[in-house]
Amino acid sequence: MPRPLMFAANWKMNVAPGEARTFLDRFLAIDKAVAGRTVAFFPPAVSLETTSARLTGHSHYLVGAQNISWEPKGAYTGETSVALARGAGAGAALVGHSERRHVFGETEEETSKKVRAALDGGLLAMLCVGEKLLERERGETEAVVTRQLRAGLAGVKGDANLVIAYEPVWAIGTGRNATPSDAAVVHAAIRVVLVDLGFLRDTRVLYGGSVSAGNVAQLLAEPEVDGVLVGGASLDPDAWAGICATSPSID
Repeated sequence: MPRPLMFAANWKMNVAPGEARTFLDRFLAIDKAVAGRTVAFFPPAVSLETTSARLTGHSHYLVGAQNISWEPKGAYTGETSVALARGAGAGAALVGHSERRHVFGETEEETSKKVRAALDGGLLAMLCVGEKLLERERGETEAVVTRQLRAGLAGVKGDANLVIAYEPVWAIGTGRNATPSDAAVVHAAIRVVLVDLGFLRDTRVLYGGSVSAGNVAQLLAEPEVDGVLVGGASLDPDAWAGICATSPSID
């Protein structure tokens, strides 16, 4: 049975609170709200509460934090605990995004602690994994992704509220993207690891990496691709609504 699709928008360091209200007013006016699909928004921390409040009452929308701390509280300037994120309306958290790993130096141990903190605090954890260009060229994609999965999910139970996002680092914001067949191969490898770790077969695996209106239908046509994690193409409400309404296609 096909897993329900998820379309996740990562606004990164864009969309202030006022802009979020304008965006969502337009998006809600045109979104087709396809039955069985989840549309998730990951706004910057300053826009989290605004985004959540505007989407209240719409059950198929989900709002999440782009980053969380594994610490529950304390003197950690600039950090956001799970409790604070939930208080602002978050129901999910991105964990281990490539920019956290490769720009800010987040380690696999830290990613693992964040996954457990998110789950323990009642959030859906979206764990991001993916290889850099040199690793891909060396034929190390599967080894890198497997290592990141096993490290990130250490100590996590198989029925956890979890989504995996495969985002090849070399394809993020570059205009380059893995072909649908490339993505399918890596997603299948991820599925093997998840099953080996005891996770349910209905755990969704999303693809992220220069997703656009021009390639999303072909990506979704792959049975192992359960949705998309989108950056730049999610910043325009009309374009994002179009992506969220896309039907899988091999045309």
